[in-house]
Amino acid sequence: MITSFQMRAARALLGIDQRALAELAGVSLPTIQRMEASTGNVRGVVETLMKVVEAFDRAGVELIGEQARSEGGGRGVRLKEPGPASGGSMIPQ
Repeated sequence: MITSFQMRAARALLGIDQRALAELAGVSLPTIQRMEASTGNVRGVVETLMKVVEAFDRAGVELIGEQARSEGGGRGVRLKEPGPASGGSMIPQ
């Protein structure tokens, strides 16, 4: 499964916008927008989800599932805790 947080983070790592991701994945811009608007795990047609995951993979981004190990090399980031449920900041003040 992929989360909306992972999608936005992966796009940020690549420095691309939603339109560019839609083109890379061969899906529509509204589809990417709906996926990223999801809370938690992205829901949708499995084939569409796979297209997005494969597009990130081709572009050099490895999506790591919760409790999964990363087998690839390179730099990356990973949340210790799940992302905020409602766009709030997790940074202590």
